[in-house]
Amino acid sequence: MRPAAALVERLGFPVRDLDLLQQALIHSSYLHEHRDLAAGHNERLEFLGDSVVSLAISDALYRRHPDDDEGVLSARRASIVSTAGLARLAARLELGEYLLLGEGESQRGGRRRPALLASAFEALVGAVYLDLGFDAASGFVTALATPELTSDRPLGALKSPKSRLQEYTQRLSGERPQYRLLDAVGPDHDKIFRVEVVVGGRSLGVGQGHSRRIAETDAAAHALEALRRFSESTVDGSVQAPELADFHEADAERDAADWDAAETDPPAADEPWIEFDLDTLVAMPDGEVADRRAEGRGGEAAGRKGREGGAAGRDRGK
Repeated sequence: MRPAAALVERLGFPVRDLDLLQQALIHSSYLHEHRDLAAGHNERLEFLGDSVVSLAISDALYRRHPDDDEGVLSARRASIVSTAGLARLAARLELGEYLLLGEGESQRGGRRRPALLASAFEALVGAVYLDLGFDAASGFVTALATPELTSDRPLGALKSPKSRLQEYTQRLSGERPQYRLLDAVGPDHDKIFRVEVVVGGRSLGVGQGHSRRIAETDAAAHALEALRRFSESTVDGSVQAPELADFHEADAERDAADWDAAETDPPAADEPWIEFDLDTLVAMPDGEVADRRAEGRGGEAAGRKGREGGAAGRDRGK
């Protein structure tokens, strides 16, 4: 059975043009190795699907969140149509199992690579749109994204850990986090990176993952959790920033799982800053810093659902 036919059974709705759906599953690496077996890859369908997904999500958010202003709606949309967000939707379909990849891309873990999954999902939506029309494509996308569309997570929680950490530290001291590579071990196709995040010369967290950006995101999530705990331990709470007030312990694992894949977070330097009149960075006790550096969370983030990578040049913050 062709991958497209197997996927149709999984989707559970009629598809008229099976060849079009098959093309949505063909990565360029497969075409380069099997030019006699494939007429084209899925990048044109990805281009089309990107717009369909954005409109479908925008329409659904507008209808389901009537009290949200434009800024909040934009943040909600960005969290869903980010590389990590679309990869999460693709994972719900187990889309990676149906993709046609070149041998090299497959060996590098392409079926789990978020950038590749996000692109394939957009191509799939593009194919559904051409075959069955916008209503069918929009219904498919919104049904799959129902948990995200109905979520009432606060605005701060919709941003990546790296963005939130930078906002927080800039509001406190004007300094931006610096990420330092501690080590990178393993073969090239399965290397594990360990990174620490440092602010004002103080290490706030250590993370790891299958790319440097994943490790940085994991380190930022650890740092946020450490800062939240420390701010809660203060007597008057005067150092607590708004984001941390909404950053609960359960968010740490969820955020790492949601965002460790996103190698293309909107550049933090380009985000608007709201300055607070706070002079000094929260100083964690040295003992706690040492404990966190030592534990490093034992590689939990590196194995979370096999997520890694990001889409070069894709701006999901639209």
